[in-house]
Order: sequence, then C-alpha cells, then structure tokens
Amino acid sequence: MRLCHLDELPDGDARGFALQGRERDTLFIVRHGDALHAWRNVCPHHGAALAWRPHAYLNAARDRIVCGAHGAQFEIHTGLCTLGPCLGQALTPVPLTITGAGEVHLVTAPEETTP
Repeated sequence: MRLCHLDELPDGDARGFALQGRERDTLFIVRHGDALHAWRNVCPHHGAALAWRPHAYLNAARDRIVCGAHGAQFEIHTGLCTLGPCLGQALTPVPLTITGAGEVHLVTAPEETTP
C-alpha cells in the first residue's frame, strides 16, 4: 500500500497516516536523513494516540517522539520509552519499503497496523 513519496517527508519531521478511512492516524513516520522510522500511533502506556494535533509527534528539539497524553518520550530509532510512565516499553514498529522511484509503501497489510 502506497503511503507517500519520500519528498513529502521533510528530514527531521514526522507525518501521520490514517488508514482504512479512519479519522485518526493509525501510524506515523519520522524521517532522519535517508532513514525512515514508522510506528503505530499507540502509546504503550494506555493505548492512547500519541499526537496531540495532526503530525505533532516530536518534541521541540525534534529528537524524541512524545506522547501528547502524558509526556512519555521515545527514541526515534528504536521506539524505546526513555522517560515517562511506560519506561522501558516500546512503540510498535511498522515495516516500510521505499521503491527506486522514492515511493514509500506499507509492507504489512493495513489491518495488521490498525489498533
């Protein structure tokens, strides 16, 4: 399933994607250089959505993913919680592939990424 083109994901930024016609994002992608890190939009603490507004997944320094519900912080590369009530738990990764033309595709079937 095609999500976007690599050029639509600015370096150091995050973008959410709502699959299967859902109103809230079911997954999000953070881009660091050529690396993309995709995660389910579910905090391991209470199962809440992470972003407090559309595409707002990162802290001000843009070096951590932050849960808008309670401020837990996660490493971008590993999804590991480093601060907050879910310390030591991790976000659920979502596998992606990038075509030679720069198209970003979801590898897993959409129903497997839906919380």
